[in-house]
Amino acid sequence: MESLHTPIEKKSFGLNKLWAVLGAFVLLIPEYAHAETPDLPIDTGTTAWMLISTALVLLMVPGLAMFYGGLVRTKNVLGTMMHSFAAMAIVGVLWVVVGYSMAFGPGTGWAGWDWDFFLLRGIEDKLMEIEVNGQAMAIPWLVFAMFQGKFAIITPALISGAFAERVRFKAYCIYIALWSLLVYVPLCHWVWSSDGFLAGKAIDFAGGTVIHISAGIAGLVAALYLGARRGYPLTAMHPSNLVMTMMGAGLLWVGWFGFNAGSSVASGLQTAQALTVTQVAAAAGAFAWILIEAIHHKKATSLGTVSGILAGLVAITPAAGDVTVVGAIALGVIASIICYFAIAMKNKLGYDDSLDVFGIHGVAGIVGAIGLTFFLRGAEGRPEFGTQLWYQTEGVMVSLGYAGVVSFVLVFVIDKAIGLKMNDEEQMAGMDHSIHGEHAYGMLNLD
Repeated sequence: MESLHTPIEKKSFGLNKLWAVLGAFVLLIPEYAHAETPDLPIDTGTTAWMLISTALVLLMVPGLAMFYGGLVRTKNVLGTMMHSFAAMAIVGVLWVVVGYSMAFGPGTGWAGWDWDFFLLRGIEDKLMEIEVNGQAMAIPWLVFAMFQGKFAIITPALISGAFAERVRFKAYCIYIALWSLLVYVPLCHWVWSSDGFLAGKAIDFAGGTVIHISAGIAGLVAALYLGARRGYPLTAMHPSNLVMTMMGAGLLWVGWFGFNAGSSVASGLQTAQALTVTQVAAAAGAFAWILIEAIHHKKATSLGTVSGILAGLVAITPAAGDVTVVGAIALGVIASIICYFAIAMKNKLGYDDSLDVFGIHGVAGIVGAIGLTFFLRGAEGRPEFGTQLWYQTEGVMVSLGYAGVVSFVLVFVIDKAIGLKMNDEEQMAGMDHSIHGEHAYGMLNLD
């Protein structure tokens, strides 16, 4: 009689062989001739600031989870927050394996590649040269790689708000893995790599086109393709916890200082300028949204206030290193006004961008990317106004077009292959119960 343990032993043996093969593959990867570490002093000030900035940007991911989690219904809180944490896990691994090499490796085509960057094997003990006040200095290369990795993590997490409360977790995980490699990485290479065809042309200091516009259009495409949530718009879908949403917005605001000021990859004057305009634009955006609601509805809401904060932060992101304080105020106010009416238009058109990913990130990203041209600090060494305006428009169009098309293909293929949208019964039970077998607050809410 066959032992009850036989199948388990066979399975275990198979897994052991798999791990052995994978281990042998990693060990057999050839050691390439790495570039010599520059014989330069480490700039401890910049290194310390970049370490802090990396942690601040990572803080934004649980902040985003709280922000989104508070906006959905009680039965979908954990499932929605899991989207952000899954991005930390999945993209966090993909970035160190191939993402950084594709984004910042040499190459003038669709993406770059450098075997030194594969699994970060070639830069573990290397220094990266930077310029500090006209003097060549260095920081540990891993610091820059990890800082950029946090951008890669939060971008697909932003998309999840557009199709909140109706996407299967397995399909979502496959989607963000493919999206990060096929959309985010190429855009990152085109704009921020020295070999990218938009590098040195379109100004994108911290991610207006690479992050917010691409995430916004990807969210819009997914929302339109999948259709509305069960019951939308006839059924009231009240936020589960606006207190948590406001706390999440506060964490996003704090983390954004690392997001923008850290993108200077320095600890000097431009760092201070980027931090200052980030604060000013967020405040101006919130103030403008409060005034709009006070005029339009005779009352200011917490949700409106945090929406204004985000609009200002998104708008200043591409411009943070290059615009004046006056420009920051203008971009924050303009972004809030346009985002307010974009969301109102969404409600009239009836499509279900659940948490207004395109209405905030996409629209404010476009406002900031193009609007910065009017508020640039200093003219020396810059192209003429019309030329720079074209560069900015080109960057926006490339991000919208490329991210929109590839995002549609991914959604379509994944949906046809394994099914992306939850059925009505699953949506009625909620993501927390039907997908994860949990309840956020120990109670059911079947609205």
